[in-house]
Amino acid sequence: MLPQLILQALSIQMSAFTAGVYGVALLMILIFSGFPIAFAMGLVGVMGAWYVRDFNVGMVTLQITVLPAVGEYFLTVVPLFVAMGFVCYATALSKDLYEAFYKIFGGIPGALSITSVVACGVFAAICGDSGATGATMASVAIPEMKKAKYKDSLAAGCIAAGGTLGILIPPSIGFIIYGLITEQSIGKLFVAGIIPGCLLTVMFCALIFLQCKMNPALGPASPKVSLMVRISAIRGLVPALILIGIVLGGMFAGIFTATEAGGVGFVTAILMGLVLKRFSRKGLFNALLESVNVTAMVFTIFIGVSLLNNFMGLSELSLTLGNLVGSMHVSRYVILVVVMFIYLILGCTMNIIPMIMLTLPIIFPVITGLGFDPIWFGVVMSAVP
Repeated sequence: MLPQLILQALSIQMSAFTAGVYGVALLMILIFSGFPIAFAMGLVGVMGAWYVRDFNVGMVTLQITVLPAVGEYFLTVVPLFVAMGFVCYATALSKDLYEAFYKIFGGIPGALSITSVVACGVFAAICGDSGATGATMASVAIPEMKKAKYKDSLAAGCIAAGGTLGILIPPSIGFIIYGLITEQSIGKLFVAGIIPGCLLTVMFCALIFLQCKMNPALGPASPKVSLMVRISAIRGLVPALILIGIVLGGMFAGIFTATEAGGVGFVTAILMGLVLKRFSRKGLFNALLESVNVTAMVFTIFIGVSLLNNFMGLSELSLTLGNLVGSMHVSRYVILVVVMFIYLILGCTMNIIPMIMLTLPIIFPVITGLGFDPIWFGVVMSAVP
């Protein structure tokens, strides 16, 4: 039945642009009906190429796209940074960060929540993923905040807010994927994300402090801590700061590329875990296994993105949309607000990494056609969802 419906759909006559529009609509239907994103993009890409050109083009596209989509050397940056994050999780660096910052911020209103946000920010500089950052810190922070009788709304809110820092503070997996898809400098994206990430961290902490100051029941102040205890707590930050300094410092100083930084960070994280005696062979194996699972997911989506990109090029959808938007007598900032609103809605329904891969083939040419800086847009797009 399904093959007959597909053949009937492919026999309908329409322009390439119209086919592109219907392709995007079909893609949305498949995704929101629960179809895996990678396979939805791949299916639409192959069927679209088949319709716009012919059956042979669709099949050849499938044959020549799969290996190049995942076989390039620069793509190794993804598994290396992913593996570094999981190894750091296995070494329990998140617990060290939480305990150290709790002593540093002890005695002020909402200390545990502020500790959670700052620890999320620092762990984000190791992990690079919002979901992993939030989940990791939640396992450490939520029980402590419950013991201290913090309101559930504040406890959950500070972890949810702090987790989002993982997509802004380098080395962000989202920035890596954005750079790979749009062919932008990953190093420049990392640099561009530092100040917004730090500003968000400070703003989150300030908001928590003010809320708890006005309503102490939200987050009771912890016992005061002496200056010597605060200073001694800095020792708990040393392993994480060393790793961050080696990876980001070496990359920003031009000592190694982003890919090499991922490799150096991965090896350093393993050595750090061995020196600190934090994980067993089983722990290391589980970390590597999780890294393989995440990398396989990302690379499968890369294949789907490549197939969809080919169809978008054949249908000239992005080009036509760019020309259409350019001919509209509205400010380019109005278009930007509309795009950001779309990202805000999508961010409520899906993870940011699949969202980036899904939307960039269509949105990015339009945005650059309006004259917006690609690096700036990458940061803004990552911050909105």
